[in-house]
Amino acid sequence: MQIIQQILFVAALGLTAWLIGKRVGIIKKTIHLGKPEDRTDQPALRLKTMLKVAFGQGKMFSRPVVGAMHFVIYAGFLLINLEVLEIVLDGIFGTHRLFAPLLGGFYPVLINFFEFLAVGVLAVCVVFLIRRNVIKTERLQPSRHRELNGWPVLDANVILVVEIVLMLAILSMNAADSLLQERGNAHYLATGSFAFSQFLKPLYAGLSDGGLVALERGAWWAHILGIFAFATYVTYSKHLHIFLAFPNTYFANLIPKGEMHNMPEITKEVKIMLGLENPDATEAPAEIGRFGAKDVPDLSWKNLMDAYSCTECGRCTSACPANLTGKALSPRKIMMDTRDRLEDVGRNIEANGGTFKDDGKSLLGDYIKEDEILACTTCNACVQECPILISPLDIILQLRRYRVMDEAQAPGSWNAMFNNLETNQAPWKFSPADRFNWAENLEK
Repeated sequence: MQIIQQILFVAALGLTAWLIGKRVGIIKKTIHLGKPEDRTDQPALRLKTMLKVAFGQGKMFSRPVVGAMHFVIYAGFLLINLEVLEIVLDGIFGTHRLFAPLLGGFYPVLINFFEFLAVGVLAVCVVFLIRRNVIKTERLQPSRHRELNGWPVLDANVILVVEIVLMLAILSMNAADSLLQERGNAHYLATGSFAFSQFLKPLYAGLSDGGLVALERGAWWAHILGIFAFATYVTYSKHLHIFLAFPNTYFANLIPKGEMHNMPEITKEVKIMLGLENPDATEAPAEIGRFGAKDVPDLSWKNLMDAYSCTECGRCTSACPANLTGKALSPRKIMMDTRDRLEDVGRNIEANGGTFKDDGKSLLGDYIKEDEILACTTCNACVQECPILISPLDIILQLRRYRVMDEAQAPGSWNAMFNNLETNQAPWKFSPADRFNWAENLEK
């Protein structure tokens, strides 16, 4: 019987590893569809940023209560995995509580700590479910934010329910284990009762030895198979940020938030036109394929990683002044639409033997509409609010650059401003010589 369990466990572990590996390969391939961009400068500062923002959850605590609850789930995820390691090794070698003899008296202390985290995770998940479905926190409601309709709401609720089930499974497993220890079952090492699972023991005390073994084994399998399913599911979910938050913050933009990235070819032409730089007669004219971005391959690989890393928390949208005044723009939707388009392009490439077959769609137009990108004030509120340093603004600016420079589809008021900037060096229609006329009658 034991050898059959080992075989089944190794098969489940292998299948999970294969599924995750395949999905990670697809994600990596689609991120690499983006244009190259060097984000390897200042490695010490990048490492410090990652440790502070991703590992230390630095930006989550701008909203202290939610930040503290999120930290409980985050810490639970990281530390409870140490117990998952024991379960995996037990499954492979056919042992039970492999670390108990090695750690001696410290083992119950460690399990008590894990149970404390498990109860914390369980409680926070219940609170988060209540916030979403009972209290109905505004930034999480599909009735207010159309990008959350359908799958995003279901995804968030599924993850919370699964985490609750996983925590209940581990507590039930420990409670049944403790009862079997007390009854002298030789397979169950004497580790004593644990801090929280002991309160479940009265519920199971009436079960026979066989019933307790079935409960303990059932909870053990439910927990580890749930972990395997969760790990696979995460690669298709917004919860992919659990893993991508670390590289995403490491490769974050280190320049000041108000600084916009100019196209080097255009900058050079402008400098030559203004006499600030002399043309090089030996240099061939720069060939510009496209101004800005129309579809995901026109964006950088970091923009695409941002899209996969988005947590859909809505902090960006809740701080966006355009959204708050009723405009169509939602920075969260920009990231979700980019990810949706990226996934569609990836499936297209896979279905066509590694090459993209034109599907008649593009990110701008079919996923993100013109009125969304034109509503942006470039205030950087969304960039400031993001807990893992995503920049929706960078994508918005590139889409807008394409619309204005490649398609010449700027609004009339913008064209008037552009003309004034070119002729008067100011957005207003008056001569530079008259710029200070307003000050003539001021009292000295």
